[in-house]
Amino acid sequence: MPPAARALGPPPRTPRTPGTRRTPSGTPRTPLALVTLLTAAQLAVAPSAVAQPAGALAGGWGLAPLGGGRPAFYAEGTAGAVLRDTVAVTNRGRAPVSVRLRGSGVPAVFARSGLRIPARTRAEVPFTVTVPRDAGPGDRTGAIVARDAHGRTATVPVRLRVGGPALAALTVEHLAVHPDRITYELVNRGTTVLVPRLAVRADGVFGRVLDRAPRTLPVRLPPGARRTLSEPWPGRPVLDEVRVRLTVTAAGGARDTADTSAAFVPWGAVTGGSAAVAAGAAVLLRRRRGHRTPTAPPPAAAEPTGAVS
Repeated sequence: MPPAARALGPPPRTPRTPGTRRTPSGTPRTPLALVTLLTAAQLAVAPSAVAQPAGALAGGWGLAPLGGGRPAFYAEGTAGAVLRDTVAVTNRGRAPVSVRLRGSGVPAVFARSGLRIPARTRAEVPFTVTVPRDAGPGDRTGAIVARDAHGRTATVPVRLRVGGPALAALTVEHLAVHPDRITYELVNRGTTVLVPRLAVRADGVFGRVLDRAPRTLPVRLPPGARRTLSEPWPGRPVLDEVRVRLTVTAAGGARDTADTSAAFVPWGAVTGGSAAVAAGAAVLLRRRRGHRTPTAPPPAAAEPTGAVS
């Protein structure tokens, strides 16, 4: 859909308000009730004026949502929904201006991203914002940004609310025990951002060898995210067979556990013991060979001496 352009006419003349009278200097005197209404209107419009960046106003053009003096774009939808709105680029200067539009923090697609706006003209550009399919319920922020050829920019905030059921769910996967640490993966299977808490326990043949109370992990898991993490274990047993269990919880009732077994064997000692056993077997073999009757060597071949018997 191509953007619409509308020419801006000369500023309208201010009509004389009924019930007012002019002072000798020619300045109209406004009744007190009307002053109160004007003050309230100015306060209501102030947020819109503040939302316009000074850099863009200096270039003679500005950016705003179309219609109603909105200070920002507001949209609401579920994951995968396509939201539509229109942005207005107004050139109040005496020369044409070229700008480019883009979305910041939101996936915005414009009917036309590059514009050349004549003097005293307003261009209206429709655009769409698609809510990511893996987005969980909650509020998100972004902006529609316009930039001219001189580097001046104007922005309008975008407030996006993603609807849908809030579901907190996670899984613990690929648990493994290494010589000095425990590794695992956390997967957010729900629709909300999770801050997980981890508890670790390990039980061996002779009792519990590891017991760490639940603590908050320094990670944030958005919906669908997968993170590989590790838990250090420097004081693991030297000789034992243990059962390691990880319990992960998060706000909203998310919870999962995973466990695995590991055997710790001092391979150096085993290797040394094997060598000793092999050496003992060799000594024993030599001792057994010492009790055997030695076998006579075969007779050597006679050399000719020239004697006759």
